[in-house]
Amino acid sequence: MDTKDIKLIKKRLSTAENVVIVSHRNPDGDAYGSSLALYHYLNDFVENVSVVSPNDSPDFLKWLPGQEEILIFEENVSEASKVLNEATLIFTLDFNALNRVGKQMQTVLEQVSADFVMIDHHQQPEDYAFVTYSDPSKASTCELIYDFFEKMGDLDKITINIASCLYTGIVTDTGSFKYHSTSSHTHRIIAHLMDVGINHTKIHNDLFDTNSYNRLQLLGVALKNLNVVTDCHTAYITISQRELNSFNFKKGDTEGFVNYGLSLKGIIFAVIFIEDQKQGIIKMSFRSKGTFSVNDFARKYFNGGGHDNAAGGRSEDSLKNTVSTFLEILPKHKKELQISYEN
Repeated sequence: MDTKDIKLIKKRLSTAENVVIVSHRNPDGDAYGSSLALYHYLNDFVENVSVVSPNDSPDFLKWLPGQEEILIFEENVSEASKVLNEATLIFTLDFNALNRVGKQMQTVLEQVSADFVMIDHHQQPEDYAFVTYSDPSKASTCELIYDFFEKMGDLDKITINIASCLYTGIVTDTGSFKYHSTSSHTHRIIAHLMDVGINHTKIHNDLFDTNSYNRLQLLGVALKNLNVVTDCHTAYITISQRELNSFNFKKGDTEGFVNYGLSLKGIIFAVIFIEDQKQGIIKMSFRSKGTFSVNDFARKYFNGGGHDNAAGGRSEDSLKNTVSTFLEILPKHKKELQISYEN
């Protein structure tokens, strides 16, 4: 995002605008953290600011300041569509392809007359925005939002609500600062947010340390279903719809499960397959260590993508067939996986 882009956005925000902020489907901490941070910030500029989310968030994000203001598209299609159609400027945050919002909402976005501003850190962005701020080297979209505030000359406008939202996105997308994308700049941002006065201990507890009994039981099932393909340095987990139902599954309950596979000694590639009968798909999360790109793997085989070491995908086949397909593909990458393991 250069000086020309900043001037253009400042000019747009100085006029009467209906601004809408959109997050991706199945929002995580970075999606809602960036959206709500921008929402609180833009309230100082424009009269009409809304946040529209394709579907609801997990319970562990319900505490975020301003979360109650988010309009859930799938719960109120008519009102959400009206808000989007009346928008003059739409910020799309933490995604870079319109299909990430789901088919019905994608159709609405493709027909609106508003201009788009994309702020995102995923690879290979689509060309739909009149301003695109994309940097895959950044650890999170919240980091880009902070940098956007800096470019706007408004770091002094970061309130404790904004800071809490930004911290949420950064701490979740960096794996509590352990992923390689975490930089010294990331930590300098966190230092500023702490100076603003966030309660980082409470935020961390709200995000990571509040489990339900059913979630822990489901984790036990996931670990029981853990399989290892030793010669490919790979681990994978399967969870069926029946198993989800057995423990009263709620959105977000499987968050982080895939990382247990990646934590095994000798494993550099981990996958979780989760059956979703409502959508008629198998949802997949991919994680890796080293040079093996799960972004490339997900894009090539499973209609997905993301980052080099963290990506998602989907299959419209059965759980059994999806896993079989994965196991047929995996040996093709044995050499790459071995190189990543050795390095």
